[in-house]
Amino acid sequence: MIPLLLSLLLAWPPGTGAQQDTLMPFMENLDADSNVILKWGFSEVQGTIMFQLTVKTTGWLGFGFSPNGGMAASDIVMGGVGPNGTYFMDYHATGNSFPLVDKKQSYTLLSLTEADGQTTMTFRRSIQSCDEEDFHITVSQLPVKLIYAYGTSDDIRYHANRRGTKEVNLLKFMPRSSPPDSNYLDFVVENVTVPAERTYYHCKVMKVPKLNGKNHIYRIEPVIEHLDLVHHMLLYGCPSSVNQTYEKKCYTEGSGEDCIRVVSAWGVGGGAFELPEIAGIPIGGQNNDEFYRLEIHYNNLAQEAGRRDSSGLRLYYTAQLRQHDVGIMTTGLMVAIGWGYTIPPNAPAFHSYGLCNTSHFSDILPDPVPDLSVFSVALHTHLAGRKVQAGHIRNGEQIDFLGLDENFNFEMQQATNLGNIKTIKPGDEIVVECTYNTTNRKGITQLGLATTDEMCLAFVFYYPAIPVTSCCSHPDMHAYMAMMGKTVNQDIGEMFKTAAWDQSSTAVHEATMKTVPQIGFIIDVNKNYTMYEGNIRNMTATLSGKGDT
Repeated sequence: MIPLLLSLLLAWPPGTGAQQDTLMPFMENLDADSNVILKWGFSEVQGTIMFQLTVKTTGWLGFGFSPNGGMAASDIVMGGVGPNGTYFMDYHATGNSFPLVDKKQSYTLLSLTEADGQTTMTFRRSIQSCDEEDFHITVSQLPVKLIYAYGTSDDIRYHANRRGTKEVNLLKFMPRSSPPDSNYLDFVVENVTVPAERTYYHCKVMKVPKLNGKNHIYRIEPVIEHLDLVHHMLLYGCPSSVNQTYEKKCYTEGSGEDCIRVVSAWGVGGGAFELPEIAGIPIGGQNNDEFYRLEIHYNNLAQEAGRRDSSGLRLYYTAQLRQHDVGIMTTGLMVAIGWGYTIPPNAPAFHSYGLCNTSHFSDILPDPVPDLSVFSVALHTHLAGRKVQAGHIRNGEQIDFLGLDENFNFEMQQATNLGNIKTIKPGDEIVVECTYNTTNRKGITQLGLATTDEMCLAFVFYYPAIPVTSCCSHPDMHAYMAMMGKTVNQDIGEMFKTAAWDQSSTAVHEATMKTVPQIGFIIDVNKNYTMYEGNIRNMTATLSGKGDT
């Protein structure tokens, strides 16, 4: 999206309030009277999904997945707390009759309790089961038809009208809020002439009406006129030193680079983005006029001349403040133009790395630095990117992935809510690894703004917010030159351009880039920064099993 030292992502002052359920952050009422409530969370890395069904009854509970909303061909679990203890079983239905017990019990009961007139059943299963009698949950944009039923006693009989069905997208869930005082602001450009260039960044600084105190943004919607032109958009809050509106090409003198507080973002292929119900992006509450900078990256693939566009972002906000302020932090490989980082041509799977060591947050932040609850991650590369993963390291050992996309698509870049809340503790590290395919390129690829350049970033959405906007790194190129037996004052860029790249030299280059020390940079909202040295840890698909606690 953007280079680290040109545009920085905002983190806001911390909020207060209770913590969200880290294992099951999603919740949906399955009936209109809120008698049947479902909570759930999942781990795509471990391939499991956890459910908690709470029903206002002291009788049996039934829950399942149906291809059409009815009993036939559905996958069901039933359980309860009876006179002789708890009972729980995995079933499947062949028609509108009592379901049959599965030969293979694919669900694991975690707890079953009965108190205050309601029963709560917590259980786990694989997302994709190998049992032909189970329903397969797929990672898609399509919702799943959930069915439920319950009785008034532990004698499992016909449920009568105590049943229902609801469509829910379990793995791509996006909550929808409608606060009674909801309002919105539009940040759009009007009739912008897009140059006949492959890559063009357009910036507009605008003044917004004063809001009555601090508000929380809870929903972000794109307003796109030409989907084939607009690749991504970012909205930045400006400091008090910015007090005039203007519109021009980004990253030129006076184009608003002091505006570094990211308020919202959108990427190609994405739709509306709804924040968790306990957290919001702060807006308003300033004593002075507020200015914002909208940045739009146009990807004019055909390099057509004379095209015009009016696009932007619509931000829904409410004065009903939520428990936490949201922060957004850039992690990964620092886009340092001119530092010589190079991806060789004709490489089917070249790996790049970036490091964030949170133990150095205290170098520029007052103690204590809080635990950060990560609820969403947006992964980003350009055209050569094929895979991106953000590993979570604790005490030198990988414990999880904050984000993982093994089939990265440049045309589908959207922040997605994680299946469970990931906790970043002080001292944890984030390692971002990107895999590139350059077999269709004859020349080297460098880091930069253009879509034909490359990036390797993970944008981390979390709460409570801290004033860190960016935590990225870059290989120590002096150490690289020394390790490769080159003179330090040699032109690195020219050396890479004229190198005879083959499979062997590419492998040595990749390994050396990973082995040399990383120069880390942590930057806050006031452009204060600290530098440190670190090393890239190895990541594996097999995690330590310590969990994210």
